Amino acid sequence: MFYTFFLFSWNSSNHFSCQINETLIKETADSMVSTGLAKLGYQYVNIDDCWDEHNRDSQGYLVANGRTFPSGIKTLADYVHSKGLKLGIYSDAGYRTCSSEMPGSLGYEKKNAETFAAWGIDYLKYDNATMEI
Repeated sequence: MFYTFFLFSWNSSNHFSCQINETLIKETADSMVSTGLAKLGYQYVNIDDCWDEHNRDSQGYLVANGRTFPSGIKTLADYVHSKGLKLGIYSDAGYRTCSSEMPGSLGYEKKNAETFAAWGIDYLKYDNATMEI
């Protein structure tokens, strides 16, 4: 049996690159609902690279950038969910992400998965844009 899945979503990288913040993501969720995109099947608001701090916390967990995401990702996920949408986030399989040099997941896969689950993340964009040996 063959299944085809289509992920109708918006991704911050497509236009904004690293110029993202909490307000932009909330406004995007609002727009997806008010313009009717959500009724047409668009479900995901995806935060790409540049959402986190350059360093992990003292226990090795990822931390949202306090300047651009002051309420944190959990609060943002709750907001997006309140609109009937889902929130996606980006990570890289290497030591650092590809465009911003933020912490990647290599060696921290379990901690990152725990963090994303605790925040209520619905989708993970996970690539291998960096190649460390």
